[in-house]
Amino acid sequence: MFLSAAARSVVSQAARQVRSLHRSAARAGAGGIFVHRDTPDNNPDTPFEFTEHNKKRIEAILSMYPEGHKQAATIPVLDLAQRQHGWLPISAMNKVAEVLGVAPMRVYEVATFYTMFLRQPVGKYFIQICTTTPCMLCNSDSILEAIQNKLGIKVGETTPDKMFTLIEVECLGACVNAPMVQINDNYYEDLTPKDIENIIDELKAGRVPPPGPRTSVIPTFEAMFENVPTDRNSGKDDVKWPFLLSFSIPLHPNSQAKYSLLA
Repeated sequence: MFLSAAARSVVSQAARQVRSLHRSAARAGAGGIFVHRDTPDNNPDTPFEFTEHNKKRIEAILSMYPEGHKQAATIPVLDLAQRQHGWLPISAMNKVAEVLGVAPMRVYEVATFYTMFLRQPVGKYFIQICTTTPCMLCNSDSILEAIQNKLGIKVGETTPDKMFTLIEVECLGACVNAPMVQINDNYYEDLTPKDIENIIDELKAGRVPPPGPRTSVIPTFEAMFENVPTDRNSGKDDVKWPFLLSFSIPLHPNSQAKYSLLA
């Protein structure tokens, strides 16, 4: 069954020939194009000011760093600016530099290095679909096709109502539950085309579906080794191998999967 799904995915991948990472304006605005170009909606004169609430949050953030080391807070303050505005215009980066008391170039360097910082507008719901090898072998192409058909957009595009933006991304670290997508801060895993259609319907209705796997069973290392003899030589119970030490390690903030160490 797995090989059949993998074969279908390989055929689908070959049919579209290339991944569309380079076609995304949102992604190009982060790691792709490092030189800023002024536009009517994105220039140093574009108004940007932190809200009073976020100014207090910045004070709290800066209090966690030693005196004279405000620059160390560049990433969290940029993140705060992006969450407030939805993306990072050049004026927001300049404001971050002003708050931190550093040259604007120091902030630009960070904003252009990390692809999580978006220097082009995106929709309210930013859909990032993983199409690297593990997800591709689990037929992520069918998920991508379902999203495009449901929203009427292609990779790198935003819906006319500015609600959804779709891009392809590299591995997001949830391979154990492939295929998966990230929508804003949430991971949605073990997806089928029907699952992603339902998720989009919920978002359109103003409801955020619970993140995490769409199945009730979360794979564990224990399950992987449940049929392994306790003694690799004799199968007797007097020698325990492998010894499974179980504890919970979230793969990402929304995952509660259990993982194990082999000792």
